[in-house]
Amino acid sequence: MSQLPDSTPEERFAAALHATARSWRLALDARLKDLGVGQSGWLTIAMIAKSKVDLSQRALADLLAVEGPSVVAMVDRLEQAGLVTRAPDPGDRRVKLVLLTDAGRALYAKVRTQADAFRASVLAGVDPDELAAATRLLEALRERIEEPL
Repeated sequence: MSQLPDSTPEERFAAALHATARSWRLALDARLKDLGVGQSGWLTIAMIAKSKVDLSQRALADLLAVEGPSVVAMVDRLEQAGLVTRAPDPGDRRVKLVLLTDAGRALYAKVRTQADAFRASVLAGVDPDELAAATRLLEALRERIEEPL
């Protein structure tokens, strides 16, 4: 990645963060292309699969950091593909829970295998202490960004 002349360290960091996140997403999406689901679909499936509790559409939207209508459209597509199903919340019939089907769980296993291999190849040789420090930095920055102003 080329550097702009006279860039401050803060500008270089912001540019590197943006470019790296974009490259990461594009490379992983390319690896998952043959699974028949795009980035937003596999992210949605992963969030549902990783959750320890059944997720409502609202909770899923919050986890994905998207608006409610966006998650409804995504869940519609995943439901039509037979990867998820909606079920009424036993505690509140107005709320719909989003659940993986057997096909959705099978797809998640494939996604996870590909994503794990991708992470392993990209992070191979990275010092574990540096990785932990970078992770802490990014998590702290995200918290600061998401703080109410």
